[in-house]
Amino acid sequence: MSSRPIRWGLISTARINERVIPAIRGSARSELLAVASQGGPEKAARYAAERSIPRAYGSYEALFADPEIDVVYISLPNALHLPWAVKAAEAGKHILCEKPLALTAGEVDRMAEAASRNGVILQEAVMMRYHPQTIQLQERVAEGCIGDVRLIRGLFTFTLVRPGDIRFDPALGGGSVWDLGSYPVSFMRTMLRAEPVEVQGWQIPGEGGADLSFSGQMRFPCGALTQFFSSFQAVPQANADLIGSRGTIHLDLPYVNKVGVTSRVRIYRVGENRSSGTFGDAALPLEEETLTYEDVNGYHHEVESMVACVLDGAEPIVSLAESRGNVATLEALCASAREDRPVRLEQPTQGKG
Repeated sequence: MSSRPIRWGLISTARINERVIPAIRGSARSELLAVASQGGPEKAARYAAERSIPRAYGSYEALFADPEIDVVYISLPNALHLPWAVKAAEAGKHILCEKPLALTAGEVDRMAEAASRNGVILQEAVMMRYHPQTIQLQERVAEGCIGDVRLIRGLFTFTLVRPGDIRFDPALGGGSVWDLGSYPVSFMRTMLRAEPVEVQGWQIPGEGGADLSFSGQMRFPCGALTQFFSSFQAVPQANADLIGSRGTIHLDLPYVNKVGVTSRVRIYRVGENRSSGTFGDAALPLEEETLTYEDVNGYHHEVESMVACVLDGAEPIVSLAESRGNVATLEALCASAREDRPVRLEQPTQGKG
């Protein structure tokens, strides 16, 4: 175990940096050393000065050339993750790359090959996956706390009215399903510890072609079904429910991205002395349990996971196999929406890594 801090560099000046910068600075074994912008040295210098970042570079290549940078955080548009992650790996930098890791399973394979060949760690920054709420709930579901899971449903929506936002541009990997839908899809796969066998998607495209709203369904090998809705056209909503053979779970903040806010997971289970209704629909009495998580800051946990991987040799919390599975599922959902048909997915030959 090493006690020296790892030094971070930011690849781009995207808005999401404002959530990750405090997490890096709040990590006892991290130091934010540099930022790079393709907008030129003046833009990078201005951004660095406003945020007290010691070094600024007018190109990503210049930051990669800094021998003191250990890890880069890539917050570029989705379509740019592949080329810059490969270049970062070839420069010997460990990589925390924003979700979704890529736009096709083949791209994930190319990124994984570059990371392996250069001996660096590559993790997807899907902050929800690193938070104790997600990790502990996955364990409880696997233990059968609500019996066999029959249905998972989730929402993630807000109203996006910013003209020219990159999330409206399909060439950059835009669309609500890649930006917001990625979270419930990942959440559902994580809770079931499996990949879907078949998916169906429907979308409402905008003028540029990227979806503004997306509805999807997935069928899993265990028989569970899932439903999600993502949208740039609806009031802000983020919640999820799991319905099982012996209980239900409701999460008011399933994607744990509200720093300083307390989230609650409410579990309702059928008691041992279940009553019998005339039509078999009575489930009383219900046993109630509430799990409480203060300060739902998933960004802090993703940074600490990266630190542990680099300095302590810890295993990544989100494996590249899992990231690939999520991208493959999103690919299939988009194909289904385009072609107006269900799409079947190949199942992994081994268990999820």
